[in-house]
Amino acid sequence: MSDKKWQEKTGEVFSIAVDNAPVPGCTISKEVSGGENSITYFSLAKRTDISAEIYPYYKLVLVAEGTLTVYGRNGWTKNQLPGEAILTPTDTAVGMRTDTGAVYTEIQIRKEDIMNEAIKAGEVFQLAELVPYQNQKIVNMDIVHNDRMKFVVMAFDAGTGLSEHAAPGEALIFALDGEAIIGYEGQEHPIKAGENFHFAKGGLHYVKADKRFKMALLLTL
Repeated sequence: MSDKKWQEKTGEVFSIAVDNAPVPGCTISKEVSGGENSITYFSLAKRTDISAEIYPYYKLVLVAEGTLTVYGRNGWTKNQLPGEAILTPTDTAVGMRTDTGAVYTEIQIRKEDIMNEAIKAGEVFQLAELVPYQNQKIVNMDIVHNDRMKFVVMAFDAGTGLSEHAAPGEALIFALDGEAIIGYEGQEHPIKAGENFHFAKGGLHYVKADKRFKMALLLTL
């Protein structure tokens, strides 16, 4: 991952969907972080299209708002709703279109990155359904990782949490289910499903789940 600072606000709850609302008739992209595992927000207005192109890497696509159709050759299509994700196939033409408008995050995944066997390229899945709640436990599942990035889904039972620690790199939280408190640099921030939070490298933070809570965490080193 590039050492370039992320292009995202730090230390406050925000919404990728709200901050990147589509503009009528337009498709918009915003690179949040560059490098081999680049992170980009896309905003597509209703009835717009990003034409199918061939890439030598996977794209992990996470929909924040609207309905997105991922399409390819011979009539292949997959529809995504908010909270759903897909790992696009490599070395085949893949495009994106929407009838309603859509906002999504796209993470570039190299072929050599280590992928969890639960994830199949070309299949839509619900991030929140990948991990179960377990009594008085925190359940983790690594979705993909290499020596410079990790994307993990976590389920916190009520009354559990992560003690304060420093972020070893930039990190982005996707709240998937329930609600929790994010402590960051001495301040507490309530967060609920559909919202996001960004930690800067070295930022002291903790997670306190008074109720059940699920989140995805994208960490870059």
